Amino acid sequence: MISYVKGALAEKSGDRIVVEAGPVGLGIYVPLSVLEVLPPLGEEVKIYTYLQVREDDLSLYGFLNRQDLDMFRRLIGVNGIGPKGALGILSALSPDDLRLAILTGDAKAISKAPGVGAKTAQRIILDLKDKVSAEEMLASVADTDERTSVPLMQEAGREAATALVALGYSNLEASKAVKNVQITEDMDAEAVLRASLKYLAFL
Repeated sequence: MISYVKGALAEKSGDRIVVEAGPVGLGIYVPLSVLEVLPPLGEEVKIYTYLQVREDDLSLYGFLNRQDLDMFRRLIGVNGIGPKGALGILSALSPDDLRLAILTGDAKAISKAPGVGAKTAQRIILDLKDKVSAEEMLASVADTDERTSVPLMQEAGREAATALVALGYSNLEASKAVKNVQITEDMDAEAVLRASLKYLAFL
């Protein structure tokens, strides 16, 4: 199995990118949420992948972090949803928006994805509601094996979310508020909390 691909971004078009892995260029299908944040061509990327094996085809599907790859795996575990369908859903809704829709039971938001009707949207919610947590919304940042500052930023976000819950907000409200804060390296949990409270005050 190919866990991830790391190399120079050689091409990006439609729903597909090509990453150079040594002398080989690997074609990887990605959702719009990935295409929108990719660096310029020639720069290095790290894409976490799922390999679909068929009798007449091998297809790679890729994401910028393990959490979003896990969301994709959960989607294809829902009866009637294959990799292409899951990719369509994650192009219509970012992984975080999908998590939010599942947690809140928002079938209407999910049914905006191409080829997804109301019944399929309800099936996704029923199948995945117990498998998705509000905490995942805080953890869904790009893989950070080589960036020590980002785990610290994540920790500040988690501490702020915990404080918001202690103040009476729900886990979902706290997660959404923290996700709407542009957390920087110089922000501690208190600074994130203040910014989150400002966001909540304008809702």
